[in-house]
Amino acid sequence: MTADTLVILTGASRGLGQGIAAQYLAQGAFVLGLARHHAGELKAGDTLEQWPIDLSDPLPVAARLGAWLAEFEARAGGNPPAKVRLIHNAAMLSEPGDIAGSDPADLAQSLRIGLEAPVVLTAAYLRATAHWAGADRRVLFVSSGLGRRAMAGSAAYCAQKAGLDHFARALALEEEARPGGARVASVAPGIIDTDMQKQLRGADPLRFPERARFDEFHRSGALDTPATAAGKLIALLERDDYGANPVADVRG
Repeated sequence: MTADTLVILTGASRGLGQGIAAQYLAQGAFVLGLARHHAGELKAGDTLEQWPIDLSDPLPVAARLGAWLAEFEARAGGNPPAKVRLIHNAAMLSEPGDIAGSDPADLAQSLRIGLEAPVVLTAAYLRATAHWAGADRRVLFVSSGLGRRAMAGSAAYCAQKAGLDHFARALALEEEARPGGARVASVAPGIIDTDMQKQLRGADPLRFPERARFDEFHRSGALDTPATAAGKLIALLERDDYGANPVADVRG
């Protein structure tokens, strides 16, 4: 095993996640992709492993990840990679609309995937790699402007992203106090042309009053491609000062 960078990435099968995975693979990193489905456009090989998993039930995934990291270290002869990255990209936008008219089961699943799973998987990752002396460990939560600006019709999604932002702040304090602690940040990636944007543009305008705003993003060409956004996130994640601000934005 020769890769000096290990990337663990949720939501790797499409959109932004697939873009991140493809660019790290092109750089020679080993990528472990966690998503509901395999990313068909990513070329299988010695440096790519994909797990079809359900992040709405994160405890088994966390246990599997902890065991896998121990096995990864053993396969590397006890020598961990120089760089270890955990990127939480997976999210689920419940049907746009007011909370009173939303399906409670849909809301609960959205919060488990978007907030509970990142917290639980991060704990497993930090525990499994705590003794990887010398490894440059970093955690990135893909946040959103909606974690910092409330929007009617997406309250559960706003709560997920705001929760990730504040979790990153607290976790950064914990890791800063540990020798060799991980660097942590929750990063807004800008507005991206993904399936989530299509979902917002296709929402019922009577239940989602902000629909016209997202129509305009698309009409005016304001959306980054997933590949472009992935490049911006990776560039920020690999900066020497990454984590100096635990709540960040690729746009500065």
